[in-house]
Amino acid sequence: MHVPVVVLGGGPGGYAAAFLAADLGMQVALVERDERLGGTCLLRGCIPSKALLHVGRVLSESREMEEWGIRFDKPSIDVAALRARKDKVIGALTGGLSQLARRRNVTMVSGAARFVNSTTLEVSPAGGGDRQRITFDHCILASGSRPARIPAFDIGSPRVMDSTGALELADVPESLLVVGGGYIGLEMGTVYAELGSKVSVVELTDTLLPGADRDLVKPLQKRLEGLFESIMLRTKVVKLEEAKNAVRVTFEAADGQTTREFSRVLVAVGRRPNSDNLGLETTKVVVNAKGFVEVDDQQRTADPHILAIGDVCGEPMLAHRASHQGKVAVEVLHGEAAVFAPRAIPAVVFTDPEIAWAGLTENEATAAGRSVEVSKYPWAASGRAHALGRTDGLTKMLVDPETDTVLGVGIVGPGAGELIAEGVLAIEMGCSARDLMESIHPHPTLGETMAFSAENYFGVATEIYRPKADGGGR
Repeated sequence: MHVPVVVLGGGPGGYAAAFLAADLGMQVALVERDERLGGTCLLRGCIPSKALLHVGRVLSESREMEEWGIRFDKPSIDVAALRARKDKVIGALTGGLSQLARRRNVTMVSGAARFVNSTTLEVSPAGGGDRQRITFDHCILASGSRPARIPAFDIGSPRVMDSTGALELADVPESLLVVGGGYIGLEMGTVYAELGSKVSVVELTDTLLPGADRDLVKPLQKRLEGLFESIMLRTKVVKLEEAKNAVRVTFEAADGQTTREFSRVLVAVGRRPNSDNLGLETTKVVVNAKGFVEVDDQQRTADPHILAIGDVCGEPMLAHRASHQGKVAVEVLHGEAAVFAPRAIPAVVFTDPEIAWAGLTENEATAAGRSVEVSKYPWAASGRAHALGRTDGLTKMLVDPETDTVLGVGIVGPGAGELIAEGVLAIEMGCSARDLMESIHPHPTLGETMAFSAENYFGVATEIYRPKADGGGR
């Protein structure tokens, strides 16, 4: 079979690229190892984890209602029903994608693919059978990523899980150790803690969410200290061993080694790109030392026949980045002057509270020696936050002191992942803090804290008194 365009990988980037190519009149084939479309995000990541986090949040809110004099009986959790409902969500979305592919006349090919050369793929069907060869003019590589593994932790026990195993929700263990204090570990730890597990987190560095803004992490860490049984920072896991109905874990910290047993262990130490075992060595594609495929701002690789998008071509490994890159790649093949050059790629940690940021962070500004002014608006000054009983949030803004241009936005609090969209738009549009300040926001909402943070930058926030040395605002 020959097609002008073949997309290798049916995740958010892959199906977005294939669908746009079809919409633009291209003949396109989509090759996916799994029988269902959606990739890691839909099948084993973003969607199922958020579905379970929603359940966790409802359980948390039921407890919070006691402050209002409303008490619920202790919930009874039917794990099988919970798992079935999660799978129903996935099924509805994957079914919808398959229907959209058929309506667009996208040729679907199921199986594991390898490059034979720069213009040929060989696909091995998942159920066995004859291999199929597909020749193409251009291939968009969207092979994604997978959980990183630590060989020493592969002890052959089903009690040691990666994020995929954790989302299968085999049971609610009495105790769970999460190895890694990044967003995947904290999200899944939150789910299991709300469902009733005694959750502990171990992190090698001195903070949760290494690399994230400390002002945003502090409220989350404080809440998690109450939700989790323990948070062990500056601590290394040196050994996992099978024990009777448990996993024995040896920790090493500054004060020496200790040993504890857990019902299950979740290893969440990041992800690695799926660039190996694809036959890329038969092409001109360049793969760097970290396993990422190198691309330019049009998603082109060093091979003129191959483009790459999403997790396989670098950080940040985010679904929305992949889908945007997929559209850029297709537009480039369609002859348009498209480039992937966003000013801001939002990142969200869907814990409780949520953390979200976009654009320049304070850490990045400091490292670059860049002069910025930081405005923080605490949600303790927000009427809506008080009404919700969630005054631990913060809206933070980084502004260029010379032009008042908004360079970065960070938010921590319930719904931060929704609220950050305004920050992304402001950065992309080159808005000034005054633009945000003078845009009338609805009251009372959490969204208005964006405008209030801008007001605070000018020293005129209504709910905050900030005396000025010169007696006035900017």
